[in-house]
Parts: sequence; structure tokens; C-alpha cells
Amino acid sequence: MDFIKTALEPSKFSDKAYFFVFSGHNILVKEEPDNFVSIPCIEEKVLAQMKLNGICFFGKVKNLSCYCGRITPENIPDKYKMINLRALYGKIDNGFWSIAGYARQICDWNMNFKFCGRCGAQTKTKKDEHARVCPKCNLISYPRISPAIITAVVKDKQILLGRGVNFPDKKMFSVLAGFVEPGEALEDCVKREIFEESGIKVKNIQYVKSQSWPFPDSLMIGFTAEYESGELSIDSQELAEAGWFKSDNLPIVPGKQTLAGELIEWFVQNHS
Repeated sequence: MDFIKTALEPSKFSDKAYFFVFSGHNILVKEEPDNFVSIPCIEEKVLAQMKLNGICFFGKVKNLSCYCGRITPENIPDKYKMINLRALYGKIDNGFWSIAGYARQICDWNMNFKFCGRCGAQTKTKKDEHARVCPKCNLISYPRISPAIITAVVKDKQILLGRGVNFPDKKMFSVLAGFVEPGEALEDCVKREIFEESGIKVKNIQYVKSQSWPFPDSLMIGFTAEYESGELSIDSQELAEAGWFKSDNLPIVPGKQTLAGELIEWFVQNHS
């Protein structure tokens, strides 16, 4: 996928451009045959009818400009529909799915930082990079990224899985995760989050990989860890339930497109 991230918007709108348009947690798509969808490639005359808010240029794909923005339901054109951004996976090319995640983060940042967090003045878009500048106090606000750890904890060929109280799917379990606090090393965050949510202490923490996760602006940093001590005692504000599961008796878990799914698959492949 020849996608170029840039804030340098062309001086003139081309005949058509890709528009990654959001409403809440949903993204606008064009319906295609066989249950597939596509990101709208829109001409300027159609764009005017959509009455988008917060339009922001963020790059190019295949020499076509890419914009993000927001739409109200009454302005959705015919033959288009809204689909949950998570559900977009598998219905669209993986490259466009990744771009959609990036677009969501740029769109949210552009809408959420219209006013300076220091003095309250209205900010302006910086032309050469994705940043908003306060003309009064010169504070620069960049797109926000929230680092979070996610960890596969293993004990005697069992993996620790929990069902979050806010999970949309009330039957789904996943590995435990949590946001990094100021002044905290990633490994210390792993120890703290696992203990706070489950009462389990861990050791031998190993980094695996990271994944951008635009729900809404996380950078998920994946680890594996070994059980050290403790009995399960869950934080009821975070988890509805938790338990130890063998590889041949897993509950419903996240798909392999997620870092959580990859960590669980690693467990299955190495602890059967």
C-alpha cells in the first residue's frame, strides 16, 4: 500500500479524493458486492452535499489525497452506510484498514484540540506537520498517543484471561491490559496492572511487539510474563471475571488481527 503520511495539503483539490468520515465509533463506507465495502473516493460536487465537519488532510494513497472528517447521520449519501471501525477488519483491504485507524486518530485530535489547553484561545493548524498552535501563548498540541501494556501471563500451561466490565461482547475474554502512568517504566506497569486487576504477581517479563490501536488513541505494547505468586482476586471495577485457561479450552477471545489475539495464539502454539 503506497500510503504517504503528510500534512502538506495540495493547493488545489483534485478531481476526487479518499474521505475517511466518522460518526461516533463508526466510519462511512460504500457498499460493494459480496458483503465487502470500500472507503469512499469522492468527487468535489458530492462532497458539498455531505456537509462534513472538521475536514483535515492527512496524506496520500496511490497519488490520491486523503482527508478525514465527521458527518451527521442525515447527510449520509445514498449507497453509503456507517460501519463500526472494529468491524471494518476483514471487509476491506488491510492497508486501508490501517489507514482508517490512523485517520480516526488524526480526526479526533483535530476536533478535540481546537482550543488551547493552557490559555483557552482558539488554535490554528500548523501547515507543515500535524500540530495545532495557539496564537496567544504558542503552545503546540500534537496528536495524542496513550501507551498501554498488554500481557500474556502463563502458569503451568495455562494463560490468565479476564472479561472486562466494558467489553462490548459479554462472552469475550482477553489478556490483561492497562495504561502506563507518568514516570513509570513499561515493565513496572506490567507488574502493577496485573497485580491491581487480578492479585497476581509476575516475573520474567519479555517484550513481544507493539500495535497502534485507534480506540481512540492507544499504542498497545505487548509482553509475555510468568506467574510468580498470588491467588486470583479481581478488581470488580475493571473485570467482570477472570481465570486460568488451557490452550484446548479457551473461551471466546479477540481475533488474530489484534495484539491480544496474537499473544493468545503465541500461548496456544507454545503451551499445548
